[in-house]
Amino acid sequence: MKITGAEIFCESLRREGVKTIFGLPGGVVLKIFDVLCQRKDLQLILTRHEQGAAHMAEGYAKATGKAGVVLVTSGPGMTNIVTGLADAHMDSVPLVAFTGQVSTDLIGNDAFQEADNVGISRPCTKHNVLVKDVNDLAQAIKEAFYIATSGRPGPVLVDIPKDVSIAKTEFKYPDKVNLRGYRPFTGGDKSQIRQAAEAIMSAKRPVIYVGGGAVFGDASDEVRELAEITQIPVTMTLMGLGTFPGTHELSMGMLGMHGGYWSNMAMHQADLLIAVGARFDDRVTGKLSEFCPEARVIHIDIDPTSIRKTFHAHIPIVGDVKSVLRQMNVVLRSMDGNPAAMKARRSPWLKQIDAWKKEHPLVYKQDDKITKPQYVVEKLYELTKHEAIVATDVGQHQMFAAQYFKGKKPRTWLTSGGLGTMGFGFPAAIGAQVAFPNRQVVCITSEGSFQMNLQELVVAAEHNLPVKIVLLNNGVHGMVRQWQDLFYESRYSASLLGKKPDFVKLADAYGIKGLRALKPSEVDDVLKEGLRHKGPVLMDIHTDPFENCYPMIPAGGAQHEMMLEDPAELVQSRKGGTARKRKVDEGEGVLPS
Repeated sequence: MKITGAEIFCESLRREGVKTIFGLPGGVVLKIFDVLCQRKDLQLILTRHEQGAAHMAEGYAKATGKAGVVLVTSGPGMTNIVTGLADAHMDSVPLVAFTGQVSTDLIGNDAFQEADNVGISRPCTKHNVLVKDVNDLAQAIKEAFYIATSGRPGPVLVDIPKDVSIAKTEFKYPDKVNLRGYRPFTGGDKSQIRQAAEAIMSAKRPVIYVGGGAVFGDASDEVRELAEITQIPVTMTLMGLGTFPGTHELSMGMLGMHGGYWSNMAMHQADLLIAVGARFDDRVTGKLSEFCPEARVIHIDIDPTSIRKTFHAHIPIVGDVKSVLRQMNVVLRSMDGNPAAMKARRSPWLKQIDAWKKEHPLVYKQDDKITKPQYVVEKLYELTKHEAIVATDVGQHQMFAAQYFKGKKPRTWLTSGGLGTMGFGFPAAIGAQVAFPNRQVVCITSEGSFQMNLQELVVAAEHNLPVKIVLLNNGVHGMVRQWQDLFYESRYSASLLGKKPDFVKLADAYGIKGLRALKPSEVDDVLKEGLRHKGPVLMDIHTDPFENCYPMIPAGGAQHEMMLEDPAELVQSRKGGTARKRKVDEGEGVLPS
């Protein structure tokens, strides 16, 4: 029996184990949406903007480890998901995006809502394909899921013309995929693994540096075993948080631009660096010529192009991080990797790290007048018993969350790392909540980021998704304002948000519970009430617009050259009121007093 391309689409997704699709309809995909509404095995979450759909699919993928799926129409439907594709591409998120396209006979004629979907998406996808024949559709979908989830994960786009979705053919779904030129190597070279193990055993000041690749590689248990066998401290990138328990005695938390003083100093003085699924991005390395100057480097990554791309690796190991670490841990145990003996051996190094932590811990000063954002994150951490799935947007609040919310498990920290996408957090939280309806999901955001995709409040309300939105409302684009204070003589060009909505009334307009805390004494009660509520909640918590995020490695600075507090001249200017009174753009815009 012959079936339509739209039916092939739905049946192929079912064969891939897909349960949920995030999307928004349009003319050229109406046949697909028509078939979708007749099926009970595929849930469609109708979003209110295509960018929201892409980020929801990302949140779903990050929380589950499975490919997120997004379905949108041609033209503006597709162009609106480009930010999500680029975000997924930078952060190695398995995403399969299906876009509608005008009929094949109209392609290239500037037809209504036509866009070059393949050309536009080529720089920000792992693979993309225009399906011109309905007989090729099932194969294209099978290959899309395989490519998105194998090797280094990433987004794949399948472009489906209108006539392909309507045309009929016999359905046969492929059993396997065999792509010439695409065969990810997973095993790891045994001689390189032994060489790495020998380097680990002889090192005096080693550090394990874990990135997001360890999360999508499901290597959390193996990282923990490596650390405990060898008694080596662990630091994580922004994307790697949760891979290793933040409360573990060997955890140094996050490193990099806003990482802990102790973790950055440990990297600077390490004699061996074990990089696991990390890509040595600029927010970690700072001034590259002075990064880890004394360390030999072991770099484990499934993507061979990531190794030595930015920083030299003395012992490169291409392979799946889970498989490589399992083999390495076996070798280390055979080399008398006794934890007790190793603990004694590492004791001087661990004591030095502890001394750095005591010398310059994370600090803030909370009084009874104005709420510090760090205080809110710490309270939230306590009240959720450290078990919540946390999604963040991008900016100061993201860094405060990374510093003070110590995740215990992988896939509980959802954030935009590489692209730094404001507007990511709330839709991503919805995606995670759809995947895990009975788990607590919290979105930590600010009014700058939240307003970029707040239309998705209606999705949370419509499906009664109990996402808890903790909005740190400070009246500014905080990280931009911080840089302007530090490097642009407090000229607040376009960083002051000025007029903004009443977020409690906004929540009410969408049928969502809204709460507000104007002062520190109200924060605890608002968080408790919000977390208890069974449906979605927006908690509008007013915070200090002048609070800066430290430590901070300034742009162009070396890893050990951290700013730990506001410079004296900035403190003085605030005392004198000059920073508050400074005019912007010919007299318009001042920070709230």
